Amino acid sequence: MNGPMPDASPASTAPDATPPASRRLISLDALRGFDMFWIIGGEGIAHAAAELTGWSVLVWLAGQMHHPEWHGFAFYDLIFPLFLFMAGVAMPFSFEKRLADGGTKQELVRHSIIRGLVLVLFGMIYNGLLEFNWPETRLASVLGRIGLAYMFAALIALHFGVRARAVWIAGILIGYWAALRFIPVPGFGAGDLSPGHTLTDWVDRQLVPGRLYQGDRDPEGLFGTIPAIATALAGNLTGTLLKSSRFSGYAKAVLMIAVGLVCLAAAWVWNFDFPINKNLWSSSFVLHCAGWSLIFLAIFYLVIDVWQFRKWAFFFIVIGSNSILIYMAQAFVDFEYTTEFFFGGALKHAGAYQALLGAIAFVFVEWLLLYLLYKKRIFLKV
Repeated sequence: MNGPMPDASPASTAPDATPPASRRLISLDALRGFDMFWIIGGEGIAHAAAELTGWSVLVWLAGQMHHPEWHGFAFYDLIFPLFLFMAGVAMPFSFEKRLADGGTKQELVRHSIIRGLVLVLFGMIYNGLLEFNWPETRLASVLGRIGLAYMFAALIALHFGVRARAVWIAGILIGYWAALRFIPVPGFGAGDLSPGHTLTDWVDRQLVPGRLYQGDRDPEGLFGTIPAIATALAGNLTGTLLKSSRFSGYAKAVLMIAVGLVCLAAAWVWNFDFPINKNLWSSSFVLHCAGWSLIFLAIFYLVIDVWQFRKWAFFFIVIGSNSILIYMAQAFVDFEYTTEFFFGGALKHAGAYQALLGAIAFVFVEWLLLYLLYKKRIFLKV
């Protein structure tokens, strides 16, 4: 992905409270890696550790490693929108770099469109497009939503100022809520937010070809991509703040936390009328995830980019620097076989620790691949 490249240099002995606006956001790669860690095997480690120890904190964490069936929120729901939010954060830095290298606004527009469409294609390939089983192929995907939301958010960001982008976010969220509340759905009427009965589900059934994930609905469908644009735009505004030289690093972190708390409060209030729901990517869900994304980014930014305590984050930086590659690799590389090949013999003698050590070994194999690519400076960029 485009955006700040990682820097694993040792922590400075004199942290700079006001990082230069042009400095690469190492915290962004670290947070992206933290986010991806749960997808590539962190979830399995959490479950195995909870089952082995029975510790209440691990049992709670394992309980967060699932998506609610419909309304509600768990930590696992944050992974997808946090990634999209960070794509928006990287946007101003990427645009500035391309313009500094001699690019034009028209070239940025073209690049954003191409990047979005390539991610849509990657998502379809991930879901089995190359098997050529058209009626049964699921064309909606996580990468597809990221691509489309990023593309439209980028086009908005390139043509509108900060205040106008904020208005766009408000307009998208309110408009999406109004559409689901007041536009009648054939057979179900207006305002029915039951699974399969919503306007979002109906539009997807009409417009999305191939198989929908849940038969009559798809959590990564087309209509739900509209509020996802607001998620990317929220990240874009955050990136604009971080790129600014008007505020110190501390002030930026405090401001992100404050706005994050406001978003969480607004989501809690809106939840009473428009429930927090990842399947619908509801407006309250956008605010809720934006709130947590801001808080997580503020913490990572403060520790890594302001205080410059970086060595601890190297594990996550390696993952975050090649996030799309490791996501796609899971569809084509048999990491379970590789883990069994290298560690299967030892794991057979691990007794009660077999599941936990096996989950750790699985992540280690993936991380080792990423580390080798990192050392060779090989990164999959779109």
